Order: sequence, then structure tokens, then C-alpha cells
Amino acid sequence: MASEDISQLADSLAKTQVGGGELSFKGRALKLDTAEAAAEIIEEIEGFEQLQALRLEGNTIGVEAAKAIAKSLANKKELQKCYWSDMFTGRLRSEIPSALISLGNALMTAGAQLTQLDLSDNAFGPDGVRSIETLLKSRVCFTLQELRLNNCGMGIGGGQILAAALSECHRLSSAQGKPMALKVFIAGRNRLENEGAIALADAFKSIGTLEEVHMTQNGINHPGITALAKAFTENQHLRVINLNDNTFTGQGAIAMAETLKTLHNIEVINFGDCLVRSEGAIAIAEAVKFGLQKLKELNLSFGEIQKDAAIAVAEAVEQKFLLEKLDLNGNCLGEEGCDQLKEIMDSFNKRDVLGSLSDDESDGEEEEDDDDDDEDEEDDDEELDDDEDDDEEVGGGEEEEREQEKVSPIGSPQRIVEPPLITIPITSSSEAAMFLAFPSPDKLLKLGSKRSLLLLQQTDLSNAEKVVQTFLKVAAVYKEDQETKAAVLETADELLQKAFKTPGFQFNMFVTTLLVYMGLLKSEDKIKVISNLIGPLTVIRHVIQKDYFPRSMIPILSAFLHKQNRAFDTCQNAKFTLLETMQNL
Repeated sequence: MASEDISQLADSLAKTQVGGGELSFKGRALKLDTAEAAAEIIEEIEGFEQLQALRLEGNTIGVEAAKAIAKSLANKKELQKCYWSDMFTGRLRSEIPSALISLGNALMTAGAQLTQLDLSDNAFGPDGVRSIETLLKSRVCFTLQELRLNNCGMGIGGGQILAAALSECHRLSSAQGKPMALKVFIAGRNRLENEGAIALADAFKSIGTLEEVHMTQNGINHPGITALAKAFTENQHLRVINLNDNTFTGQGAIAMAETLKTLHNIEVINFGDCLVRSEGAIAIAEAVKFGLQKLKELNLSFGEIQKDAAIAVAEAVEQKFLLEKLDLNGNCLGEEGCDQLKEIMDSFNKRDVLGSLSDDESDGEEEEDDDDDDEDEEDDDEELDDDEDDDEEVGGGEEEEREQEKVSPIGSPQRIVEPPLITIPITSSSEAAMFLAFPSPDKLLKLGSKRSLLLLQQTDLSNAEKVVQTFLKVAAVYKEDQETKAAVLETADELLQKAFKTPGFQFNMFVTTLLVYMGLLKSEDKIKVISNLIGPLTVIRHVIQKDYFPRSMIPILSAFLHKQNRAFDTCQNAKFTLLETMQNL
């Protein structure tokens, strides 16, 4: 073939955009406020023939820019995949719905048929869900296979709107003879709670084609878990169930175990940090033992599981020849139980699949609390006001599970400051010290109503660095369920109030040390920094609004929050929510 023919062929191929059909502006940190600012993107979209996938994540798009980009999409009928996560960094939440409506209308005008829609890490709340409601019900989403709405602050109301939209989409598409066949659903860190989970469970029952469900850290307890379990029985192709960091208790775990007995394609079960307890673990072990031949991963970490129940789980995986990972870390096995567990796995030639047991939490002989009593308390304690869910945003980033929340100890407790006229049992003081050594939400809650006093006793309030260490350990275990949230914020308030009133307290040292331990300011010393800033940023947002917090610190914190730093990679929304609050003070 002559070289000129090759050249002509290359030109022809270029014009038809052979090679995947994807146009990417991912991670370019573009700030697009106006149509003019978006001119480059618009030009490339308009010139891209057969556009099938558009990546806009990692930029910040304003209302006018979104309208202009939408116009360029209005004739892109071939578009199938919209990767639009983390697309409104630093925007007011009131701006986001208008932008989403413009983009959604463009897709409907074009007659696109989406297979993937990713709007994760956009803190748009219930109003954002309303802005995509029409899109989700339209023909554009009749073909949807993957929906990713991780860390969007939907709340209960947003979850219910989403569930209704998905149900309607399935109904309308079914009437056309081609039911929507959603395979992947991701909605972690959205404060869905029981009401949102129950609404979505109803939608899942109708859909029936799910293969992966990820709903981590949503404040769901046993009523919501039970509803999801029942819905999963209608989705026989399920391969992955990830409900990490919700609250099953025994009742929810047993309901889920019954469902697992009916599912034959499960490969990954992640019920870590879900308080499945021994009763639930034994039920799950039975489901695993007599089924789930395709199981590759089982995570029951941090579930208050005692030794005998953990051994039952280990024995259940003997014939699971595809198993790659068993995580039972952070339970209550004791040294003897850990050794016994390792011996059992050795006898199966599966020692390599057993994860670390370094965070085991007891001697393995403790009695479990009565599940029914605990569940009644959870029902009372974890009810959140709907209006609160509608008004607040959540912190952002891809969710990392309990490993990130359990920060390494920063230094060791120093001298005890004894308040007068109050006697604290030695066991309580030791529990406070244990929390400071290995922080976790459960340990903080177990300190009870005197948790603030107990931690104050373990902290030298005249030492700014010690105050920072305690503050960050408390903030690091922040969770959106009402009980943990209240405990963290109350303790942080009490700690800082007392510290800031201590004669001679060094405020400059406090803010400098805080920035160092958060990884925002370099130090000459070798210091273990916090690995996940979502909790600290969220708690800082709370404390800076209090009268006791010195306003002089806010410009310093703001300056470092505005700097580019890899520490913010997994918490962009928490960062910008904090900045927005600072601007309004």
C-alpha cells in the first residue's frame, strides 16, 4: 500500500474516532465558571464523532459552563458512559441542581442510551437527587447498568426519591419490553439510614438484576438490613454485597444469613464493622459452610465476635477453594483464640488467606450484650431528623473502611489531670486510656456519659500537642449515626473549651501542631499523621462555629485548606464544606 494511501486511511480513522470513543478531561482541575471558560471542552466534544464516554471528573463546573457543555452534548446520541464524579468541587450546593438539570436535559434531547452514570463525590444532597429524577425515569436510563452515587449526601429524603425514580424507570422500560437491567449500585456514605434503605430495597426487588451492591457507612441498622436482605433474594445474580460500617446486630445478621443461603453466585461479602456479633457470625458461618462455593472474600472484622463464633466461621470456609481473604480482625478472640484460629486455617492450608488479627479487642471470654436490648436502643438513638438530612452535606472521597478510622496512636498519654470532687473508677480510666491507644467508635461510646471527663483526665490540658492528639483521636472515629456523632462532637467541644480556658495555653502551638498531625504542614520530627481527614475536617467544621473557638485561627486553617495537598485526595467534599462554613462566619 502506498504511503499516501496509508495517510488517507489514517485520516479517515481519525475522523471517525476509532479507538474506544472516550473523551477525557479527568483530573485536570479546570475551574469552569462561564461558557467562555468551557470553550476548549465544548470544541473537543463537538469535534468528537461517535462519542461514547465522557470523563469530566476532578474539575469544577459552574451553572453557565454546564449549560454550554450541555448544548454540545445535545446531538451526541451514541453517548453511553458519563463519568461525572467530583465535578462540582467548591461550588455552592444550590448551584449543582441547575447544572445537573442542564446536562440531563441534553442527554434526553440527544436520545442517548446510558449504560454507566457516575455522580459520586458530589455533595448535592436531596436537591441533587431531585435534579436527576427526570433523567433517571427517562428512556436515557432504560439501558442503565451501573449507577454510582457514592458520597453524595443524599440523606433519607434523597434515598427515597432515588428509589422511586429507579422503580419508575424499571416499570416504564418493562412496558417497552426491555426492562432496565441494573447490575452495579453504589451509594456509600449517604446517610440513607433505615428509611432510605427500605425504600431502595423495594426498588431492588423490582429490578432483580443486581450483581453488586455497595452501601457502606449509611447508618442502617437491623430494620433496613432485614429489608435489604429480603430484596437480595430477588437478585440471584448478586456477586458482591458490601455493607461495611452499618449496624446489623444479631437480628440483621441472621436475616442476611438466611438470604445468603439462597444466593449461589456470591464472591465477596463485606460485613466488616457491622456489629454482627457472635449469634450473627454463627448464622453467616452456616450459610457459608453449606453454600457459596464461589466465595472469594469474607469480611466480618470489628463485629464483637467471640472466639467460638470466629472458629465456626473459620471452619465454615474449609471447602471454599476459591477463597482469597478471610478478615476477622478487631473482634474478641483473645490471644488463645487468635492462635487457635491460625491453627485451624493452617490445617486447611489456608493460613495465607487469613488477614491480620492485630486489632483483637478482648480476652475472648466476655459475655455479649443482649441483642434485643441493644437493638431497641439503636432504634431510639439512630433516628435522625429528615430536615437535618436535607440541609447538610457529607464529607467526601472514596470510602476506606475501618482501617482508615483506626488511626495509630500519636504519642502516649501523659500526666492525669484530676478534676476536684469527682471519683472515676479505675476500670473507666483504663478504658479511656485504651481508647486513646486504639481509637474506635465503639470504645468511645462504651465510655458512657462521662467520656469527656475521662478523656480530660488522660490529657494534659496545658500541653497544646497533647490536646491536639486527643482531639484528633476523637475526631477520627466520627461517624454519621446519631449516637457516635453526638458523642464525638460533645467530647470535642468539652476538650477544646477546657483547654482554651487553661491559663497560658499556647494557641499558636495548637494550630501549628494540628496542621502537622493532619499532614498539612511539614515537621522536622518524624510524626505519624492522620490517614483519613474526613472525621477531623467534619469536627473542625463544628467547633469553629462555637463561641469558644478563637476566630484568629480560622484564616490560618483556611490558608492551608486552600493549598493543594494529597491528604485531601479522599476528602474533597469535607474540605470544601469546611471552607464554605469558614467563609460564612
